[in-house]
Amino acid sequence: MPDLTPELIRTQLATVKYPGFSRDIVSFGLVKDVRIEGVDVTVQMSLATNDPKIPQTIKEQSEAVLAQIPGLGKANVRIDILAPPQQPGAAAGGNPNAATAIPGIKHVIAVASGKGGVGKSTVAANLAVALQAGGARVGLCDCDLYGPSIGLMFGTNERPMANEDNTILPIERYGLKLMSMGFLLDDAAPAILRGPMVTKYTQQFLRQVEWGELDFLVLDLPPGTGDIQLTIVQTVALSGTVIVTTPQEVALIDARKAATMFQKVNVPVLGLIENMSYFLCPSDGKRYDIFGNGGGEREAARLKVSLLGQIPIDIATRESGDRGMPITAADPDQPVSAAFRMIASRLVEQLNR
Repeated sequence: MPDLTPELIRTQLATVKYPGFSRDIVSFGLVKDVRIEGVDVTVQMSLATNDPKIPQTIKEQSEAVLAQIPGLGKANVRIDILAPPQQPGAAAGGNPNAATAIPGIKHVIAVASGKGGVGKSTVAANLAVALQAGGARVGLCDCDLYGPSIGLMFGTNERPMANEDNTILPIERYGLKLMSMGFLLDDAAPAILRGPMVTKYTQQFLRQVEWGELDFLVLDLPPGTGDIQLTIVQTVALSGTVIVTTPQEVALIDARKAATMFQKVNVPVLGLIENMSYFLCPSDGKRYDIFGNGGGEREAARLKVSLLGQIPIDIATRESGDRGMPITAADPDQPVSAAFRMIASRLVEQLNR
């Protein structure tokens, strides 16, 4: 029979995942104290959430795994439930650690996807430009540390400077404030980072950049539901998230997972954007639904969120991105540019509600 120690208890609790995440409750910092009296154990936890199911699930699973320790008597898990912070212009977070607003920024919007290759960065870049064209003050933070692309899409590889307070000064292009790991690396240099460094850089980009006064800070997230997403919902109070998908089911399955993750931590899903929705042949104007049709609309209905817009596959959009000028800035009269402006308008309406 092993000796009962706080380390043994924490090791056993590390097998309990936070609901909706692949990360455990110990690494999230929920376990505040472990007390052992003879063969009985009392564990004190604390988390911020509005969802009563989350602490109940954690309590039941924690007591169940502790009961598996040979020789342990009674396991009592106590959870202090804190109210998530209510920030002006930001949603109440149901994340394990309380997130707070970024001073000077009214709305932080995450652009997310369940899988790669759906054009999320293109959407984030053009959405940011469309919001700025509507008169808003906008920043764009490339949170994809492993595959940053915002520098390319905005035609700059400048190195950001720091001020006397050691705060990073963002790069400015087309009226937007930009930050990306791509500004800190050479084109061929990979970002070889493990979990703790990923967390550190993500927090720096959000908290140690001189964003100033902004109406919107758009976050271009990497695909999936990994460390970066977890760090963001812990670090900053999000006003909401936009999920990017393509019409086919293989993309919609992962979009569903991404939306569910944000809903579990009480971050509003403001809507879906269906990218690569269709192709209009330039010679005859005939429409081709290359990836199927109606997928985004059906998924939005299933998730009970808005379908913010449908963006077609467009040669000019790809060419503009490769040239370093998003289509919404390069050619505002393009139908794709008009579609992004409509999405931006609907997004503002969602936030105003």
